Parts: sequence; C-alpha cells; structure tokens
Amino acid sequence: MRSIIWVVMVLLAVMPARLQAQELSGLARVDVGYSQIRDTWGGGLSVELALTQGVPYRVYTLDQPRRLVMDFREIDWTNVSSEVLLNANRASDVRFGAFRPGWSRMVIDLAEPLLPDAIEMQIDPATSKARLSVSLSETSAQDFAARSGAPYDPRWDLPPPAEVAKAQKRGDGPLVVVLDPGHGGIDPGAERDGLKEKHLILKFAKELKEVLVRSGRFDVVLTREDDSFVSLERRIAIAHEAGAHVFISLHADALSEGNAHGATVHLLRDSASDEASQQLAERHDRDDILSGVDLSGQDDVVAGILMDLARQETKPRSEQLAQSLVQGLRAARTPVNNKPIRYASFSVLKSADIPSILLEIGFMSSERDLKNLQDKNWRLNTSVAIRDALRAWMDADANLRELVRR
Repeated sequence: MRSIIWVVMVLLAVMPARLQAQELSGLARVDVGYSQIRDTWGGGLSVELALTQGVPYRVYTLDQPRRLVMDFREIDWTNVSSEVLLNANRASDVRFGAFRPGWSRMVIDLAEPLLPDAIEMQIDPATSKARLSVSLSETSAQDFAARSGAPYDPRWDLPPPAEVAKAQKRGDGPLVVVLDPGHGGIDPGAERDGLKEKHLILKFAKELKEVLVRSGRFDVVLTREDDSFVSLERRIAIAHEAGAHVFISLHADALSEGNAHGATVHLLRDSASDEASQQLAERHDRDDILSGVDLSGQDDVVAGILMDLARQETKPRSEQLAQSLVQGLRAARTPVNNKPIRYASFSVLKSADIPSILLEIGFMSSERDLKNLQDKNWRLNTSVAIRDALRAWMDADANLRELVRR
C-alpha cells in the first residue's frame, strides 16, 4: 500500500475582488520570464513557477513512470512551452494544460527518483503575484515508490463510486435540495465596504436551510458549511452524492459598471450543454455523471447520448424552477431584476440530470441590495419566498410526472 506524503493544499488570503458578474475574475497566467525547471547542485531539481495571482494547488509524485504532478485552479498557459520551461537533465519532459473543467495540471517526467523536500508559494500582498517553488532531492527507487501515489481530497476530487446515491424519483418523499453557497476560502467573491460575498451568502444559505427543513418537505445539504474552498466540480459531485432533486447555487455579485439590483436567476446556456457533455464524457472516472447510472464501461459517444437524453428532461424542469422562483420572489415583494431570468455557462449548472439554477439574491454593488443582505428580517422573508416557490414547483413537477406516466 503506497503512502502519500507530498501533498500540499494552499488557501490564499489575498485575492482581488471580481470586477464583473462572471464565473471567474480572470485566470492566473504564467510569467514565463521568471519560471524555470532546472537541475540544482547536489543532484536535485528545482521548479519555479511565477503566476500573476495566487491559486490553490497541490503537489505529489507518481511512480511507473516517475513524475511530479502539480494541480492548480485553472491557469492560462498562453505562450508557455516545454522548451522555455525545461532546462534540466534530471527531468526529461514537462506537460501542462486543463485536465478537468476549472482545473489545470503540470506533469514533469523525472529521469531519476526525486522527492520534494520543500514546497512554498509566496504572494506579494501589494500585487497578488505569486511564486511557487518546489525543490526535489534524490532518493532511492524503493523510497520513491513507497512515498508516491495519487492523493484523494474531497475538495478536489470526485467521490468514489460507492458514495454516489441512487437515482431519486420525482414526487416521492421530501425534496432533496442542495444549496451551494458560492465562493469560500481562497475565493472571497464580491467585496464592498469590508464585507465579502462568501460570508454573506453562507449566512443566507444556512438560514434558508433552516426554513426549508422546518417546513417538513425538504432535505437540505450545503456544499460548504464554513469558510472553506470547494471546487466547482466537487460541488456538483456533492449533489450526486446526496441524490439531489434540485441544485441551487447562491450568490450576491457586484458590478463595477451599471446599476444592477434585484434578484436574478441563471440557467445553463444551450451552447454550454454540448461542451459540458463532451468534457464529462472525456473523463475516466464517470460513475457520477448521471445519478444511479455507471457510465464507466461506456464509450464517449454512448455517454454523451445518455447525457443529452437526460438534459431533454432536465432543461424544461430547470426553466420551470426558475420561473417559479421569480414568481415567488415577486409575490413576497422581494426586489427582482428587470431581466430576472438569464443564461450563462456557469460550471455549477452543468449537471445533466439535476435541475440546476444559479440564484443571485441581490447585488452587493447596489446600496439597497447590500442593506437587504445584512437585514435578518429581509433574509427570512426571502427564504420563505424561496421555500414557497420550491413547494409550488415541487407540486407542479409531480403533476407533470403523472401526465407523462399516462
């Protein structure tokens, strides 16, 4: 049994706020002029990677063949090449790129057994620029093999197949709702007047959970219970583990331009559905793509067809959910944006078989919305409105299911 020791996960405290209402604030880029892989005195290897901003990362080694693996929150590799980075005899090759939606990976092929003995990311508090340094020292082949292996971390990786819940039937028992408080940990989300979106939205999610559970018609799971970093793909995996009927990602964005205010509901853009199916089908660990269906033995074409079929049912149900929420919020006199239903390519909406929406309950850039977000009575009224909207959607969805049966 291989033991794993060289795994590092860093949660960074200094990150610039988002400038627009978008999924990412801008990818970290590699500063090629200050990045290099080179041999060191004494038989070691040094990896220096300069980034325009800090990102979560982890480092580990794998055997047969020997290689150093570095995983990152998504990075822009434009203008980076192995010829520029690699200047070492103890490393034979380096590869990099996206390996999963929202995540990047660098793999360095090692010409001899080398293990990390120092791993550090330094961040300039003034510019947010970061430098990741990894130094490796020679070791025996036996020691390298014993201390290498792919780590498992639920913040990064998909759950084992045994943890995936069986498919849930519509209309049977409580509605399983997964609430996804946006951002967390390294990612503060929008910021204004010393307030962070990640904190405001987590408080709202916890209060909404209590309102839903107290009604007796809902089972509720949060993708994060505290100020921790959860990857976008892991959030979807949590929904599959819970056997979710509904997935609601909660946000309270800020815009640097314009005067947006009021709640908005985002649905997955059609063009993003095809891309999502392709990306999911290309993964090797595909046990949780569809709840209760193991696609690990199917080729990409079959997996894609099954996901498309699932989306044919899920898409109109998501649209009905969005409409129900907007109607419920308006009925409760909760401020709603003039264009309340929108379409985007947010990664958390890409589950093929779970009706999914992203709900912006307000904009921190709006003085009125920011005041509402800090008002406990407003949060309670909004939570009740969402509860009632979910009840109405749940009943209508069950009735539609009965019509399909006949």
